[in-house]
Amino acid sequence: MVSQFVSPDAVRLLGDLDFEFPEGTHAIGRLDSNSEGLLILTTNKKVTKLLFEGKQAHERTYLVQVRNVITEERLEALKYGVDIEVKEGNVYRAKPVDAQMAGAPENFEQLFPHYHHVPHSWITITLTEGKFHQVRKMVKAIKHPCKRLIRVSIEDLLLGDMKPGEVRELEEADFFNKLNIDYQQ
Repeated sequence: MVSQFVSPDAVRLLGDLDFEFPEGTHAIGRLDSNSEGLLILTTNKKVTKLLFEGKQAHERTYLVQVRNVITEERLEALKYGVDIEVKEGNVYRAKPVDAQMAGAPENFEQLFPHYHHVPHSWITITLTEGKFHQVRKMVKAIKHPCKRLIRVSIEDLLLGDMKPGEVRELEEADFFNKLNIDYQQ
C-alpha cells in the first residue's frame, strides 16, 4: 500500500483501510511502496514541523533484511557513517547510526519458507536523519542490498504486535509523550 490517501496511480491507498479517518488526516514520515511498518497519521499539522524540523533529532529504527551474511566489519562501517549517493550523483556522508545484528521477525520462516535457504542477515538501524531512501542506500553502500525494510519505531512509539493495515488511535498527550515532543509549543 502507498502511504497516502490520493494517487494518480492504481494502487492500494490508506483510504482503503477499514477505518474512518477524520477530515484532514495525513501521513508523517511516509514509507515507500517497498517498505512496511510504523506509519504516523495525524490531523495536527504542527507534528511534521515538531518531529522533523525541531531542535531535537528524533530516532527512527528499522529492521532490515539484507542480502548475504553481513560481517562485523561491514556493520561497523554503518556505525561510523557511509557515503551514499543523493541527488544527481552527488555523494553525501551519512551520519553514524546505531546498527546491530537482529533476528528475523516472528513467523518469518512460516510466511516465507523459501527465504530460509537464501543467504541473508537481519539488522536494526537507528538513525535521526532521513535522506531519500537512506537506509536502502546505506546497506547498498556496504555491499548488502536491502531485501526487506520494516520501520519498527519512531522514538518511543513502537510497531509492536500491530498487523499490516491495523490502525490504533492514541490520546494526544500519550502520542506526543511517546514521540518526545513538547506539544505545548
